[in-house]
Amino acid sequence: LDLVQVRDGMTVLEIGAGAAQCSRWLARTHDVRVVASDLSMGMLRTAQRIDGEPSADAGHPASDSSHRPLPLLQCDGLAIPLADACVDRVFTSYGVIPFVADSGAVMREAARVLRPGGRFVFSTSHPVRWAFPDDPGPAGLTAMTSYFDRTPYVEREAGMVTYAEHHRTLGDLVRQVVAAGLVLTDVVEPEWPEHNTSVWGGWSPLRGALLPGTLIIVTDRPA
Repeated sequence: LDLVQVRDGMTVLEIGAGAAQCSRWLARTHDVRVVASDLSMGMLRTAQRIDGEPSADAGHPASDSSHRPLPLLQCDGLAIPLADACVDRVFTSYGVIPFVADSGAVMREAARVLRPGGRFVFSTSHPVRWAFPDDPGPAGLTAMTSYFDRTPYVEREAGMVTYAEHHRTLGDLVRQVVAAGLVLTDVVEPEWPEHNTSVWGGWSPLRGALLPGTLIIVTDRPA
């Protein structure tokens, strides 16, 4: 969120916001208007429920102004129902980009709604992880699949697709950024923090010390 570089008075759009945890943090720490959007009405209802709960900062001088309910928008990240050049920042944290077949279209939509000089930041699973099995132990350190195999990962239940995630290489993502008319400003690969001893899915301190888990790409719309 620090990479989004918001300033007071800005309008910020989060796409694939889930229950709007990131948007809520921005709204409470900056004097900005934040709109949280997601395709799932269930997640947005969860966001409404959280906004209706008492603030943990109740009694803090800033809590009255910072705990206003967030504006919520149900929409597809491929078709954002906002006017051209109407927001200063767009971001998504592990949302939208890996879950649509045409992530380039998402970047074009983000560029469209951004004002000149605006910024679009997204984080996603690091592309290199597709070559390795989801195993937090030593078995997860041996590449088993081609990094260049772009076959999506799909889960099915009773013949219905319940989850799909699309793989792009780092080069694919960079080309999509450029094709959207955005300027690549930074590529960040956060290192595993030493204090994190947790194991989650295929990730662990063992694997995290050797392989990047997250990719963050920072882009700007030319002024």
